[in-house]
Amino acid sequence: MNPAAELAAALAAAPGLAHKRDIAAVAAALGLGFSSDIPVGDDCAAIPDADGYLLLAGEGFVGGFVTRDPWFAGYCGVMVNLSDIAAMGGRASAVINLLWADGAEQAAPLLAGLKAGAEAYGAPLVGGHCNLRSPGAQFGAAVLGRAKRLITSFDARPGDDLIFAVDLRGRYREPDAYWDASTGSPSERLRGDLAILPGLAEDGLVRAGKDISMAGFVGTALMLLECSGVGAVLEPEAIPRPPGADLARWLQAFPSFGFVLSVAPGHSAAVLERFAARGLAATIAGRVTPRRQVRLRFEREEALFWDLDASPLTGCGPIPSLKEAVLA
Repeated sequence: MNPAAELAAALAAAPGLAHKRDIAAVAAALGLGFSSDIPVGDDCAAIPDADGYLLLAGEGFVGGFVTRDPWFAGYCGVMVNLSDIAAMGGRASAVINLLWADGAEQAAPLLAGLKAGAEAYGAPLVGGHCNLRSPGAQFGAAVLGRAKRLITSFDARPGDDLIFAVDLRGRYREPDAYWDASTGSPSERLRGDLAILPGLAEDGLVRAGKDISMAGFVGTALMLLECSGVGAVLEPEAIPRPPGADLARWLQAFPSFGFVLSVAPGHSAAVLERFAARGLAATIAGRVTPRRQVRLRFEREEALFWDLDASPLTGCGPIPSLKEAVLA
């Protein structure tokens, strides 16, 4: 097996990517999809409102994470949701929590982390749901925001550059593949970094994008491409990573600040400069193609990572018969 095929196989088997398959079953059960009034597959529901859009999103956290690192789980209730809002070109307005715990003592670190995240990012906490008489801890949060102009998951076009942007000023939170570039960072920097995204949207510099989720860098790019009905050739070694970091582990990591953006080549230099100006790493690491396949180019070899026609991931993209109409 060539190195590209080995890497592709390892990433395709990643647990974070496998979890994204659940989206298809849930969306189908609810009768939701690409053709819905509010298409499913974006980082937020984008609801037309006056001269812009209301953005609504939520995150739930797996029980093992909540048990192992409850303070950080609470913090992520803010951090992850605000990243979803920014990924769509928006600014957050309010956050609510969804909490179950076996008493106030178990809930305390979750709530402390939630409060710390809200203070760090300047996100108003406006209430939520709590139950302190549950057999165990479960946690989620939801966010409301607004966008003047959207960055969607549905508008990547063949020929676009794929830009990966990430904050490398962090560390792994062992034993999980979470890259923490947020806790302990200056609040002004955290808020200013997220503000890059709505600025790019409002200036018309980005066609499509997503924040890097538990699917990892390549898996998140796959989700974006599926929603847009296209494919890509990716160069994993070109994705920014910390010095000395193992490539396969890094590509599956969940970064505190990470985005994949589909950008017309004429705008790429301007987009890269916005991130560089704030000390964030960003590079072109792929090119969008019309065929609904994602291929990896690695160590002078190339291999298929995913064929979306043969095996949809989230099921949120256009059906193949409508592809040409969508891209026209």
